[in-house]
Amino acid sequence: MNAAELKKAKREIRRSVLEARDALGEAERIARTTSIHDRFLALPEVERAGTVLLFWSFGSEVATPVLIGRLHGHGVRTALPRIRGPQELEAVTYAPGDQMRETSFGAREPVDGAVLDPGAIDVVVTPGVAFDRSGRRIGYGGGFYDRFLRAAGSAPRIAIAFDLQVSDGDLPAGAFDLPVDLVVTESRVLRPATDAPPT
Repeated sequence: MNAAELKKAKREIRRSVLEARDALGEAERIARTTSIHDRFLALPEVERAGTVLLFWSFGSEVATPVLIGRLHGHGVRTALPRIRGPQELEAVTYAPGDQMRETSFGAREPVDGAVLDPGAIDVVVTPGVAFDRSGRRIGYGGGFYDRFLRAAGSAPRIAIAFDLQVSDGDLPAGAFDLPVDLVVTESRVLRPATDAPPT
């Protein structure tokens, strides 16, 4: 498909998935989020990580503040993205309680903190609206993470999402779109690059 068709297809998927995600009740969302956190923390990639880049959740995303706190409590250095310039992200160290500011789209980012070299990050927790079994990802349309992930090199890219965000079919993707290495939901861990069945 051409660029216009790709953009339209992604927009329709975003709308459909966000409607479903927004419809989750609070109690159900909390229960599912706790299961996702537990699965994520049990991953060998996370257990051996010294530095993890997360994101500050907003809207109906899988909530991350508690996950950040749990990682920090385990002695893991945590970082959050901060917007730099019109379309770039930088990774900034963050500890619970550090000063934050709200971005134009509703997430929060650290005010201070040390800027990390992308190569110093062991795991990148990657946000998104929709994912498929091959690791394809549809984000929010800004392209911020696709640019940052290229700089982060070989660090595992791990998505945390609700089951309803994972498509059984192939999602549309362009040449610039980078896949994730794992998708962690409340019921499973998908490892697209391996032949092993989901755990």
